[in-house]
Amino acid sequence: MTAAYRSTLEQIRLAFPQPVSNPVHDSYFVHSILRALDLVDGMKSKLPILGRAEPLDYAAAVQQQLADAPSSIEKVTAELVGYLEGITVFGHPRWQENVLTQPAIPSLIGVLLSALYNPNLGWDHTSHKVALAELELAALSARLIGYDPAQAGGIFTFGGTGTNLYGVKIGLEKASPGTMQRGLHEPAVVIASDAAHYCRYNLAGWLGLGADALVTVPTLGNNEMDVRQLETQARAALAQGKKIAAIIATLGTTDAFGLDNLGGIVEVRDALVKEFQLPYRPHVHADAVIGWAWSVFNDYDVEANPLGFRRRTLRAIAGATHQVRHLHLADSLGIDFHKSAFTPYISSLFLLKDRKEFDLISRAKEQMPYLYQFGEYRPGMFTLETSRAGVGILAALASLRLFGKLGLQATLGHLVEMAQLLREHLEGHAATTVLNRDNFGTVTIFRVYPPGVDTFTIKQQEFEDPVCRDLLHKHNDYNRRIYQYLHAEAAAGRGVMLSQTDCYRLTSYGAPIVGLKSYMLSPFIDEEHVQAVVDKVLEARERVTSS
Repeated sequence: MTAAYRSTLEQIRLAFPQPVSNPVHDSYFVHSILRALDLVDGMKSKLPILGRAEPLDYAAAVQQQLADAPSSIEKVTAELVGYLEGITVFGHPRWQENVLTQPAIPSLIGVLLSALYNPNLGWDHTSHKVALAELELAALSARLIGYDPAQAGGIFTFGGTGTNLYGVKIGLEKASPGTMQRGLHEPAVVIASDAAHYCRYNLAGWLGLGADALVTVPTLGNNEMDVRQLETQARAALAQGKKIAAIIATLGTTDAFGLDNLGGIVEVRDALVKEFQLPYRPHVHADAVIGWAWSVFNDYDVEANPLGFRRRTLRAIAGATHQVRHLHLADSLGIDFHKSAFTPYISSLFLLKDRKEFDLISRAKEQMPYLYQFGEYRPGMFTLETSRAGVGILAALASLRLFGKLGLQATLGHLVEMAQLLREHLEGHAATTVLNRDNFGTVTIFRVYPPGVDTFTIKQQEFEDPVCRDLLHKHNDYNRRIYQYLHAEAAAGRGVMLSQTDCYRLTSYGAPIVGLKSYMLSPFIDEEHVQAVVDKVLEARERVTSS
């Protein structure tokens, strides 16, 4: 007699890719994927969102219960596609909100293949050639930024925060040996700029240092760390008997694409090691999750300009690579392929100049008796994660194979060119001024002013003169109202989706400066979309001023 569960089991088995080739079922599998893509395509329009963005019913969401009976692939597919309704199409040229990109087709195929066979990168036994892909990407990236690929090593982790976490953790083990085993047993600090990513608070908290152990160094007008202030604050920490767990240099701040002077930071570190006769070298980690990609221009011939960029674009590229070309000086760095290489989340590489330093955070094999009986690649012995997916690895490899150096140069160069064109337009109008004029990426932060304001002088006055505090607040509110109009128009399909930063930076008297932000990362952006931004901003100014 056949057990009652067998009929249900047979139904469930049909919902899996077959482990042995079955042409009929394989066609059904492919058709199911195509059906999902067709349903998504049906939600596309000229708007930079899928379908309609309706209010979210969180109360109903928490009332959901698991059904008793199995469902069908067709029904589940339709339901899943429904969850995409209202989501932003990040690759749309009219979406310029933040550092988010549309993945390229090969990287999506990389995700599908990895998800289909589900490699676990804890061990080459469970990942086989995908382990080679991780090693290849680490070597390729090392060579690109100037590390010796024979000595460097890297692992993919859970995002840019993960890359910073690995860097600070290894630095902590250098500064305070035995922390991995004994826990924190002496005071230590982490040093970063005031424009560094806010994940630094998480790092200090989760590593047990505490947010109070963060030493925040002010930035200069171009949003780079003030190296002289770094030296002063680092010396003060050492004089108090504190260890320096890590210095985080930011190569591409999130808001303004500020680039820290990595060469100067390393010089300060080395001088302090000598002055204080430190038994360790404070770890310098480069948070280059955005700026790493500009390494493709390290050997670009600016004078010959074979890709034909405009001179102002060339200046921006040269300005960025002037700092990025020093990435090889860092002890470690972070790379987000999902930011500047057009891959899906999450695709983040932590790259270590000397892979032997992974030993500082390694565990004994005896602690994992059911693993590692054979094989050569065993990153699970030192990674924070136990299971690591191959999704980000194959996606990143696919993108880099697709673009090559030339493709990244052309794409990033075009985006920089469009950002520079936007700045030209904004600086050509009496009502607008660019805040991050001295930064060279694809992000532009600007302010809009009401009639009668001298935009040639107001920016410096607001930043430096405490007498302007009330005026700054008034103009901050004015720009918030501009943004509200722009957002409403974009949601209705009549504009471009920009974003707002509540604190581009603090004034000399501690007040936040509100800015409007255009972040260009869609390869489909062209001059018409730049003009659309300018036209809509001027329209918003007229409406807000008259209201």
